[in-house]
Parts: sequence; C-alpha cells; structure tokens
Amino acid sequence: MMTDLGYTITMSTGFGLYGGSFNPIHRGHTAIARAIADHLRLERVIFLPSANPPHKHSHQLADSSHRAQMVKLAIAEESFFEFSDYDLLRDGPSYTIDTVTHFQQMLGENISWYWIIGADSLADLPTWHRVCDLIDACQIVTAARPGWETIDWARLEKVVGPQRVLKLQRGIIETPLVDVSSSEIRAQIAQGQNNHDFVHDLVADYIEKNALYR
Repeated sequence: MMTDLGYTITMSTGFGLYGGSFNPIHRGHTAIARAIADHLRLERVIFLPSANPPHKHSHQLADSSHRAQMVKLAIAEESFFEFSDYDLLRDGPSYTIDTVTHFQQMLGENISWYWIIGADSLADLPTWHRVCDLIDACQIVTAARPGWETIDWARLEKVVGPQRVLKLQRGIIETPLVDVSSSEIRAQIAQGQNNHDFVHDLVADYIEKNALYR
C-alpha cells in the first residue's frame, strides 16, 4: 500500500519513533537510532523533538526552532532517518501515547511501531502518562546503556503488570556506548570548550553561529 507520504507499507514494515528534547542532539542519539534500526530492520526512524516534554524544565531548553534545525542537520545524511515537527506544533505536554496514536492513525495498521528510549527513561516509565496503553500500543525499545542492569523491575511490575514487564524486557537492545549526555555538552559549551567530538560538525557550527547554551 502506498501512502500519501510516499511510504510503501507492507506487513513487515517497521517504523521507529525517537522522541526527546534533543537539547542538543548529539552523536550518541544517532548512533543508538542507527544500531536499533539495523537490528530491527526498520524502514524509518522518525526523530520527534518535543516542544514541552513533561519531564523537562522548560527554562533549560533551547528554543524549539533551534532544536528542530539541529536535528535536521544531524540526520541529513542518513537516508532512513526522518524529522517530524508533530510534537513541536501541538498544544500541551508531549505525551508519548498521543504521539504514537497519531502516527498509527496517519499511516495505518500494517506497521510495527517501536518507541526508542534510553535506560534512564525505562526506569521512569511508572511516571509516564497512560504507560500501560503505551506499552500495549507499540514495542518500547530500550538502548542498553549503563544503568539498565539496575532497573527496578518489581517497581515497574506494580504499575504495568508482569506481561508488560516481559514485553519491555524483550525490547532491550545492545547499542554502541557514546558516553556523553546533552547536559554535559551544554556545560562544556558554557565553559567555552570544543564539542565536535560529541556533536555532529554541522550541529556544532550551528550552535556556535547562534550562540546557544552560553
């Protein structure tokens, strides 16, 4: 089936959705997305910068237009990476279940949907909006980075139940270790340090040109 967006949908098509503040997007984000896409043989990975992430403080965020542009620059050379401004344009908090539902309705039912998160987000799932509905709606894929081994599965099970915990555990995938975080990069930039090792060159140039995070 050919959709209005140009996708050819088959029964084996898998799409990854990768949401986050991307403040800024760095090499770790794209390395994780690439590894998961290869492992699951995904047709697309759609990057979704959040306008109003429920778990982030808005005063720490660069303007959404800057974060959107940085994502576009970081993924420009990856043929199966794609940018979406859906979470940037809608009102209210960027709840994941609403985003997943939107794409399911837009592209139909013949797609396997995967929501990509890090180990820190896996630990926080009990606090997520309608988390049981989210786990039922898609496969949450966790990048196996340091910290996932210490997840309190008993705490998760109390919230989502044993079957959903098993589904979450099946979604843990080993990914390359890029030992950096967006908060560390922001701190480095504020101190005038070079960040090209951890941020894509075009993104680093954009940050410098627009004097972000100083």
